Amino acid sequence: MSWYGQAAHGQLDLLCRREPIVDLIHDTSTDPELRRRLTTVLEIRDFASEHLGLPDSRSYAHYADLERDAAVWNVIATGRFDMQPVTWCYPIVGCLAYRAYFNRDRAMSHAERLDRAGHDAIVSPAIAYSTLGWFADPVLNTMLAWDDARLAGFLFHELTHEKLFVPGDTPFNEAYATVVEREGVRRWLTDRGELAMLERWQRDQRERSALVEVLLDARQALIELYALELPTETMRLRKQEVFNDLRIDIRELGERYQTDRFSDWLAHDLNNAHLVHVATYEAGTAAFEELLQACERDLACFHDRVAELATQSRDRRHDFLHQKPDDD
Repeated sequence: MSWYGQAAHGQLDLLCRREPIVDLIHDTSTDPELRRRLTTVLEIRDFASEHLGLPDSRSYAHYADLERDAAVWNVIATGRFDMQPVTWCYPIVGCLAYRAYFNRDRAMSHAERLDRAGHDAIVSPAIAYSTLGWFADPVLNTMLAWDDARLAGFLFHELTHEKLFVPGDTPFNEAYATVVEREGVRRWLTDRGELAMLERWQRDQRERSALVEVLLDARQALIELYALELPTETMRLRKQEVFNDLRIDIRELGERYQTDRFSDWLAHDLNNAHLVHVATYEAGTAAFEELLQACERDLACFHDRVAELATQSRDRRHDFLHQKPDDD
């Protein structure tokens, strides 16, 4: 089966599993905890449209049980000695820095082929994904393993993509959605008076930010290394030294915060693709945070300013994402 064949089959299977959330809430046979979580989903959707300026779309008004622990498995890859992601191009959304499979074995096979061809590759399970409003995307059973704050964050993130999406510009799209996600979660938890959950979420954000900082520092060190004209074996050894140092930094972070949340990063060999994956979501968030602050955290102003950027050239958006804090 071709990649497009498996994608169409997987999407159709997902859509056929959908059930209206309202019906499930009113069905007396629905598990009480599932009913509570689905009720929360509808509250999150309402908050997104009423308070965050996000679309009141067809998405997340249905529920689907996929009977597995991931929605798709994404293949992400780079060259051995560069930090540019391999991209795959699709109709409508343009070129993206990943290839999604509905079957884990197919994803693993593709990653292994990329590795044999001289790439760094990983397979990253995704709990959910979005069709950008082309279909009525459902809430998935995989998403309900998250707590309410993370669930809200995901829905705010994906609804932001439905509001504005620049085909082929993944860093711009993801940084924008990530900033709306974080602002949305802060506002939603505050509005609900969930102060204990807000405190936990803020602590998690601080820990995650510390991890992202060391990951992006390692990425920058590798970018500088790969710019050097070194023999292949020397480059390989120097690359391994960077990753060895990164593992030490991650271990020290766990000790500093007295948490095991970073243990997954130490459980397998790290490569370029792991760092590219993080950079896709995080490298441009500081620029969007500054833009939101310039709008005095008014989201209507913020969305309008982002829409203006979306009409400009890709180079202008790149410059915006990589501007220094003191830049205009």
